[in-house]
Amino acid sequence: MSQYSDIILMGMGNPLLDISANVGQDLLDKYQVKLDTAILAEEPHQPLYQELVQNYEVQYIAGGATQNSMRVAQWMLKAAQQPNRVAFLGCVGNDAYGEQLEACASKDGVTVHYMKDATTPTGTCAALILGGERALVANLAAANNFKPTHLETEPAKAIVQAAQYYYCAGFFLTVSVESLVQVAEHAVAEKKVFCLNLSAPFIVDFFGDQLATAMEYADFLFGNESEAAAYGKKNGLGEDLKQVALAVAALPKKDNGRPRTVIFTQGSQSTLVAHNGVVTEYAVEALPKEQLVDTNGAGDAFVGGFLAQLVQGKDMEACVKAGHWAARQIIQVSGTTLESACTYEG
Repeated sequence: MSQYSDIILMGMGNPLLDISANVGQDLLDKYQVKLDTAILAEEPHQPLYQELVQNYEVQYIAGGATQNSMRVAQWMLKAAQQPNRVAFLGCVGNDAYGEQLEACASKDGVTVHYMKDATTPTGTCAALILGGERALVANLAAANNFKPTHLETEPAKAIVQAAQYYYCAGFFLTVSVESLVQVAEHAVAEKKVFCLNLSAPFIVDFFGDQLATAMEYADFLFGNESEAAAYGKKNGLGEDLKQVALAVAALPKKDNGRPRTVIFTQGSQSTLVAHNGVVTEYAVEALPKEQLVDTNGAGDAFVGGFLAQLVQGKDMEACVKAGHWAARQIIQVSGTTLESACTYEG
């Protein structure tokens, strides 16, 4: 029996080490970064990382949207007596940051199979926290160098074959659409489940063709209210997010045998789920402001909680409920940190 035979969920994405710090508005203004945004680092942002380390009290936290979701999913599956069910593929540098990422993910029970790039450092993400809100500036570095050849390695082939569910954040569309399509084609051929996330308005605005390619494979599509609004605006679907969700759910699909489900989270507002021409709203239990530490990772945690139930065959209400619970836990700590055992009883 393969060491990967227990894997049921596989994520593929950009592994990043989060460099997280509480900052002032002055630093956000200096680098022209807005709260509640996620952007790719450009040349003017490069000094930001060293400035954070030198002048602020920083935390190093395993990050990258897809890897976060996989860590949360395994955390919750372990609570359901299901260890070793989740795997993650991505590219890191052959350096200390890469080792730190692998150690953290492995400690959380995720089976990690990284492609290692000896010429490029491990990617980092500046997580700038102000008043509980966050801005993310990602320097992909090695994460940008994932190649389809990694999927030909024996461990990757075994993981892809074993998994029944696959998840990619939209951020991966800037890296290797070819790799995503290869995994998604396998999912279609084997009647498995492929899940995708819009991830950020810039993905919608600047990587529309890549997103359209990936969307055809998506059995489940996730997004938050700003990403949904950006998609609606870009594609002339109006501003009503319920209508946007219905329109996205009805887009052409490679596997017509399984209707697409669209899930739009809206922070503390109700989560919208569109399926089979109907939108259902799921209320979110409000968190007292004083308990909010950091919204970084909330969306990733929602996906992790949702998928942990989906792979167990739970219904939509159970999946959304678990997603809300996971997000609620994560916004009460700094970054996507999973220090204690999961107490979820779904």
